[in-house]
Amino acid sequence: MSKAIQAVRGMNDCLPSQTNIWQMVEEKLRRVASNYGFAEIRMPIVESTALFKRSIGEVTDIVEKEMYTFDDRNGDSLTLRPEGTASCVRAGNQHGLLYNQEQRLWYMGPMFRHERPQKGRYRQFHQFGLEAFGIATPDIDAEVIMLTSRLWKELGINEFVTLELNSLGSNEERAAYRDALVEFLTAKEDQLDEDSKRRMHTNPLRVLDSKTPDVQAALVGAPKLADYFGEESSAHFQSVCQRLDAAGINYVLNDRLVRGLDYYNRTVFEWVTSSLGAQGTVCAGGRYDGLVEQLGGKATPAFGFALGIERLVLMLTSLEKVENIRPQVDAYLISLGEGVDIKANQLAEQWRDQVIDIRLQNHCGGGNMKKQMKRADKSGAQIALILGEDEIAAGQVTVKYLRGQHEQQSVALEQVPSLLASLI
Repeated sequence: MSKAIQAVRGMNDCLPSQTNIWQMVEEKLRRVASNYGFAEIRMPIVESTALFKRSIGEVTDIVEKEMYTFDDRNGDSLTLRPEGTASCVRAGNQHGLLYNQEQRLWYMGPMFRHERPQKGRYRQFHQFGLEAFGIATPDIDAEVIMLTSRLWKELGINEFVTLELNSLGSNEERAAYRDALVEFLTAKEDQLDEDSKRRMHTNPLRVLDSKTPDVQAALVGAPKLADYFGEESSAHFQSVCQRLDAAGINYVLNDRLVRGLDYYNRTVFEWVTSSLGAQGTVCAGGRYDGLVEQLGGKATPAFGFALGIERLVLMLTSLEKVENIRPQVDAYLISLGEGVDIKANQLAEQWRDQVIDIRLQNHCGGGNMKKQMKRADKSGAQIALILGEDEIAAGQVTVKYLRGQHEQQSVALEQVPSLLASLI
């Protein structure tokens, strides 16, 4: 007997028992994005490697250690996308969507990073991302953050997440701050871990985000980025905060909040939770005004975010927020007796025509009442519709409720569509 083939480590199957949760989350993401005027864009999962080297930065962990990169038969270097923003910008540039225009776009799909798999972090993971192009003013920063706040309310988890907010200033201000930070870190180098020592010379702002207690202790007294802001950056961030205050959205100012990618500037934010253990970030994003030009387009302001769908599903499950999700099957049609299955096929099609969104499963494969009822119960359906020779003769169907305490009843065939519609 040959050895069974397993899924690649860190790339997981989503089984039927889980997909209804995913579908619910995806539907809410689509609906909320649409409510704010965002339209869907779909990009390929494979891109030129140069796209991510130019956008993310060659000295980031993603490019150095995590990308799935290979040469195709033409010798071109290709990469499975590790994130969506660069692909979205590439598509916008390529199709003339961005220059001198306002675009509100969202996307959803798999991303790939070769990391050590752990709870909430996988090698193939799924992200929802949203990008607003062509708006330089702070109102879009606040609007997108408000959108994320609405998502948590829709999912019933708003009380379990906290908004952290910061500004990275302009590229010029950040460069000046970087020099001061490196000088400070150099004096503290003996207190830093190896990862921070490496980042000190490649991406020093990431040292601020270190989760190592000794490194955080060493950062006491470090220069603050806000001290290097000019009037424009300060006013922009102040306006974002005022708009969130006016909307009643609570936040925590975190001057050590940075982004791991090189292209961010000004407003950055994260929604964090204590419900996911070590993987506490649910959603993260910010402004990236220089990326469009960096990837060959005309200078275009931009603001966006991404969230991990696996983490949302994990959070909803752990908080027991999935009980009221609609099951995969609403009703299960059982047929008993000679030739009754033919009538069952006919009626099932008729009822699906009349009740468009009904999830009606017609039993196939024969079997006695006990077997079919067992299948009906396993399907998760709310009711079983029992059709036998006596029911056909009487023009009725027997309704057995599988969930809750309800008496079995007989219903005329012409009344079944109304009954099915009440289940939706």
